[in-house]
Amino acid sequence: MTAPVRTEDSQEARGSRETRGSQELIRAEGPVLAHNYHPLPVVVARAEGTWVEDVEGRRYLDMLAGYSALNFGHRHPALIEAAHRQLDRLTLTSRAFHNDRLAEFAERLAALTGMDMVLPMNTGAEAVESGVKVARKWAYDIKGVPAGRATIVVAADNFHGRTTTIVSFSTDETARAGFGPFTPGFRVVPYNDLAAMEAAVDETTAAVLIEPIQGEAGVIIPDDGYLAGVRELTRRKGCLFIADEIQSGLGRTGRTLAVEHEPVVPDVLLLGKALGGGIVPVSAVVGRREVLGVLHPGEHGSTFGGNPLAAAVGTAVVELLETGEFQRRAAELGVILRDGLTGLVGKGVVGFRSRGLWAGVDIDPALGTGREISERLMREGVLAKDTHGSTIRLAPPLTITGEELRGALAALEKALG
Repeated sequence: MTAPVRTEDSQEARGSRETRGSQELIRAEGPVLAHNYHPLPVVVARAEGTWVEDVEGRRYLDMLAGYSALNFGHRHPALIEAAHRQLDRLTLTSRAFHNDRLAEFAERLAALTGMDMVLPMNTGAEAVESGVKVARKWAYDIKGVPAGRATIVVAADNFHGRTTTIVSFSTDETARAGFGPFTPGFRVVPYNDLAAMEAAVDETTAAVLIEPIQGEAGVIIPDDGYLAGVRELTRRKGCLFIADEIQSGLGRTGRTLAVEHEPVVPDVLLLGKALGGGIVPVSAVVGRREVLGVLHPGEHGSTFGGNPLAAAVGTAVVELLETGEFQRRAAELGVILRDGLTGLVGKGVVGFRSRGLWAGVDIDPALGTGREISERLMREGVLAKDTHGSTIRLAPPLTITGEELRGALAALEKALG
């Protein structure tokens, strides 16, 4: 696989690379950065489209796309233009005042998702925390659950973030150990098990909160009918259906939302990552008016939530998605990804799950851990990321070409050889 030739490189950038190389920079991080990540040993200095470049000028195809935060690739021209234009005008007011970019962002995001109202926040974890708060408030104000008794049903092996409340209902001990006491009010049931979910929902249940596809767990796709079953159950039981589309949404699976693969409309959607275009953190809780309408001034907020820069970039992201181009690309190129992985089954791949341009690939443990395979891929000029055990995730920018995707699959085959 041949990387595109670099067409420009500033003297300042060259000087910086000559001053501190990758290994020196990696060593320099050790004493001053908290060790909450274990990155691959690559130091990215520049990026464009689907390619990144390290400080020595080596180029890599990005097959992770910032866990879907870079659905439109690095530095998409329309998004960069929107950010530059807004930087020259206004970046932050806080919600103490109105700003001239927020109304359009909320209008267009609500229309794109088929919802009524938008609660803008910053990070994905903030969106989840906000969704939890909204569900509880709705349960007390609208459903009539006695104060302090609202429960939320979630799925095992979930990943919704790493704040204290969120890890309280995680089943990943790495995320939980050492961070208790935990927040009560959550019931965990197996994913893809409607019977278990039905047994967990009762008169205190405010909401069912699930990922339509579990990303961190290895791109786990539920059986056909599961999402529709969750929707039917929550309607029948009188509780909310909250879909966490922070990784799965905004074009990744070949639809605007992953729930659209079934005839399902949740009450609340949680969005993030790609909503910021890889430029600024932008997230949102999007929902029906009777749900988000339970919030009143002073009950929830964020200094940066809905800031003009975020709203300008978020609006540009929505504009890209309104064309349907990226959803079509993910669906069409997803066939290449699926067929390529099918050809590797029995050649080091023991199984995989894919939808659109998103795949969880299970590697024969005899060939190495997911981390080891990711390191081999890096040496082949491809960046990907492991998850549990010998599983790696592939989630390239939706701007990737068929040739680049085939090159990544060839690199994977070589890394498995």
